[in-house]
Amino acid sequence: MAYVIGIDTGGTFTDAFVADQRGRLAAAKTPSTPPDFAEGFLNAVDELAVELDIPVERLLNQTDYIVHGTTSTLNSLVTGDVARVGFLTTRGHADSISIMNLEGRYAGLGSEDIQHMARTAKPPALVPRHLIKEVDERVDYKGAVVVGLDEDGVRRAVRELLADGVEAIAVSLLWSFRNDTHERRVRELIHEEAPGLYVALSSEVSPRIREYSRSVTTIMNTQVGPRLAGYLRPLEATLRKRGLAGSLLVMQGSGGCVSATDAPARAVTTIGSVLTGGVVGCTRMAEALRRADQPGNIISTDMGGTTFLVGLVVDGAPVRTSGAVLNQYTISTPMVDVHTIGAGGGAIAWVDPGGNLRVGPRSAGARPGPACYGEGGTEPTVTDADLVLGIINPANFLGGRKKLDTSLARDAIAERLAGPLGMSVDEAAAAVYEIQNAQTADLVRKVVVNSGQDPRDFSLYAFGGAGPMHCARYARDLGARQVVVPLGSTAAVFSAYGLATSDIVLTAERSEPAAMPVDPSAFTEAFRGLEAELENRLAEQGLAFRAIRYEREADLRYTMQLAEVSTPVPAGALDADAVTLVGAEFERRYEELYGKGTGFPDAGLQVITYRVRAVGTLPIRPELPQHAPRAGEPISSGTREVLLDITHGVQRTAIYDYRALGAGHRIDGPAIVEAPTTTVALPPGTRGVVDRLGNLVLDLTSGKESA
Repeated sequence: MAYVIGIDTGGTFTDAFVADQRGRLAAAKTPSTPPDFAEGFLNAVDELAVELDIPVERLLNQTDYIVHGTTSTLNSLVTGDVARVGFLTTRGHADSISIMNLEGRYAGLGSEDIQHMARTAKPPALVPRHLIKEVDERVDYKGAVVVGLDEDGVRRAVRELLADGVEAIAVSLLWSFRNDTHERRVRELIHEEAPGLYVALSSEVSPRIREYSRSVTTIMNTQVGPRLAGYLRPLEATLRKRGLAGSLLVMQGSGGCVSATDAPARAVTTIGSVLTGGVVGCTRMAEALRRADQPGNIISTDMGGTTFLVGLVVDGAPVRTSGAVLNQYTISTPMVDVHTIGAGGGAIAWVDPGGNLRVGPRSAGARPGPACYGEGGTEPTVTDADLVLGIINPANFLGGRKKLDTSLARDAIAERLAGPLGMSVDEAAAAVYEIQNAQTADLVRKVVVNSGQDPRDFSLYAFGGAGPMHCARYARDLGARQVVVPLGSTAAVFSAYGLATSDIVLTAERSEPAAMPVDPSAFTEAFRGLEAELENRLAEQGLAFRAIRYEREADLRYTMQLAEVSTPVPAGALDADAVTLVGAEFERRYEELYGKGTGFPDAGLQVITYRVRAVGTLPIRPELPQHAPRAGEPISSGTREVLLDITHGVQRTAIYDYRALGAGHRIDGPAIVEAPTTTVALPPGTRGVVDRLGNLVLDLTSGKESA
């Protein structure tokens, strides 16, 4: 019996999903265990074994692979718990990461902040000046060596950095993406001085034009690479001791996984690791449904204990971006375009100095957690508000494995919110619920509209432990017509399901700026070179694949502009007509993003970066079982007082046990559906229908919207 496992480690909970080749599935949800997240990972594996009623050693021995979504790299960067890094760069360019190409003042900020530039500030440089060393060398923009590498100078610089206690060295030399000879030789010299030292080269981590972002990406990779290795190696060793026979894989921000052995070398690609599992899960669920009313356009919304995540799937494929911004630093590495705010179930509600109620971004986390957990938390959270409003059953949280204390939730809201705001406890809890729904709807709207899409063309998927309690409200605010809540075999571990159904995805790219139309043979050879590189990397994964495919794209722009748009490129040998069609597709996508008529063809086009994704399809793809129908109308398990809509106020609301519902059952709101690991809230005017895979599909057009 071969199993595949997905483990998604979040800030509050660790979710786990397992499937075998015969379609047997199980799920588990356990508290995360910061700062040692490996403990929570292993606890989740133990829980899966309990759910399957087999010894954990047998489970691991019969597991082909585990796909892990980890917060290790992201947490390291956010908390500053990173390796002490030295930085080697070309003579005269030591200050580039401090100057920041002016990007540091505005990268990642909203339009209102950018308008008041005088109030903005650059973040501190990633490497202190005394740990930056310049070396004599120079490669020009064509890749020709203008100044040879001073190897003795490199050795002196490395010795000085080692004497200063660096744990790793980042190397970013000018135009190294056109000719990486000097960078590769620098690595050899470093290892002659310090065998085994972690070294990252910009020509391997981010072989793109633009010195600042390339250097930042390389430095960040070097900061987190040793930490990721220090997390994965002992974790894998422990799994081996406990019987793991298969592979440990790590999810990347690109939407696919990579071997745990390979991951530390390109650690920066795992920054979005825990953000992408849900988006992958949405694509797999849509494939499984294959219905006309599930067209493959999906808004993925994941509300866990700490964050609220939003991603898009368009025409059956996750929307990707060529980079991201973290703490105002620009990272140049391909990843699934996922946006996040601190608005999970553990988001803390507070009153600002002006007397305004705020929700998030701080979170109570797994420890001490919301006040109702009874583990020392005193600040009110979204979960506390949901409990006070009657949405959550205090005896049924995590399927009854964790009891919640309503009195502690009421006390926290009374002291921190109701008193200062002059409200009753119930009014303050309702206000938290409303604000939470409004700000999550705002993020979804921003993501969809900014991508040039219309929310009405999408189905919205809602998952995570807290998402189903709020989704009908934020989806209605957005204007969405339908919400899919995965409840069948995935429930609140949907991201872990996405991990278990993912494939190996490797990316290779290289900048070679040129005016369009490019010579077709040069265009073809640029992609074939990247495909050959990826073929070797796939072989190094040590896995058998059912199939391998290569996906090509190029970043194009109008001449003298900076707004590059990733554009698909056909496979195989390309002729002049194919190159012309690539340019035409760029212009179509440009106007889709920025508005009709915004393109400027007279400026001419440029191709900047070539990129290839290699997708190795893993041998086991978990199949979701059919949800059996049940005769008769659904029967509620009782009622309780619940506030789901501030206009209607508290209402006596029917409660349904999801385990008693069959495919085809319909439920009209107001209603609550309780599943073992989550709760679904159906406000007035909402109808829920259980589909053939056990999802609860909410129709938001079945009744009039609440006034």
